[in-house]
Amino acid sequence: MPRIVIIGAGIIGATIAYELSLLNGIEIILVDEKFPASSSTKGALGVLRGVANYKTRGKGWDLCKTSLKRYKTLIPELEKLTQIPIQVNSNGILLLHYVDNYLEKWGDLIEIRNSSSYFLEVWEKSTLFQKCPQIKDERITGAIYSPQDFQVNPIQMTRALVLGASLNGVHCLFNTKIQKISPSFDQKFSHDLTCYTKTSKRILKADYIVISAGLGSNELVNKLQTIVKIKPVIGQGMQIDLNAPLENTNFIPVIAGKGINIIPVNPQRYWVGSTIEFPRSNGEMLAQSKFLEQIKRELFSICPGFKNGNITKIWTGKRPRPDGGIAPIIEKIPHHSNILLATGHYRNGILLAPATALNIKNKILEDLSIKYNH
Repeated sequence: MPRIVIIGAGIIGATIAYELSLLNGIEIILVDEKFPASSSTKGALGVLRGVANYKTRGKGWDLCKTSLKRYKTLIPELEKLTQIPIQVNSNGILLLHYVDNYLEKWGDLIEIRNSSSYFLEVWEKSTLFQKCPQIKDERITGAIYSPQDFQVNPIQMTRALVLGASLNGVHCLFNTKIQKISPSFDQKFSHDLTCYTKTSKRILKADYIVISAGLGSNELVNKLQTIVKIKPVIGQGMQIDLNAPLENTNFIPVIAGKGINIIPVNPQRYWVGSTIEFPRSNGEMLAQSKFLEQIKRELFSICPGFKNGNITKIWTGKRPRPDGGIAPIIEKIPHHSNILLATGHYRNGILLAPATALNIKNKILEDLSIKYNH
């Protein structure tokens, strides 16, 4: 029975653990230094913008299509298995535009999408204000509406994945830090993983290792003489609670415009973010209050009704972004064919988690097939 150790229980590692748990004859261990969804996933907004992006071919679009297709079955599958509801906003995503020639930018993509099984709608300014009367920004010239894109609560999703994986037999070790990966002297296994809890040290043995630790992947991978540079990019968000619903609460899509996302949690609660803040010249990573103020200004310009709300929570999150490479990184580590890397998803970790998990699953299955057939 092959043993697989997955390092990192954010949305990526949790999805990998769940997808692998659907296989027979494999032992799986999920390890995290803290607990599920405690790092990058915790700060995410869960916007799944797959159809309304500019990718039309290649690896990026293939990953988007695979994820969107799997999400349709994955969410109800998890809800049935765990008996826990997962909060999903299925009202689509609305992209606001502030220039008159925005259709020139979107025209080819709209034609490509609408000629397949994916769709995008063009809304004139009058249509937008009629369907979404809470939007009152006269600077807006029109919008693109993507009915097939949606939003999911990332923490609920991750915890459901972990619980589902556990119910399927995955062994979970949390508050456990992997310190070192080394070749195993045990002929049954390929690798030893030295790990620490608050009170003890232990050695885990594995045939395969999947490193999906986000920003924590650097430390582990680079000890294997493989240089991977994943740098943090800060995003900020806030929760606003309203005393009364905004207008037209029968239709509350995710709204994206002026660099912010407005996510309805329920008719009287919204999440709003985010910014993109890169490290300062000295490498320091501190969220700047001026960017949060910028979010508020743009929010109040788009939907003045939010001025009557109360900001009840503010948070920051660090997204793992490959430095000098293309996001995400899903590959075997050179000279270590049994160690796989699944990280560096930047702003698309929630969107691409299912496709990443299936990709890793297929790589392991292919390798096992070659081994057993020979």
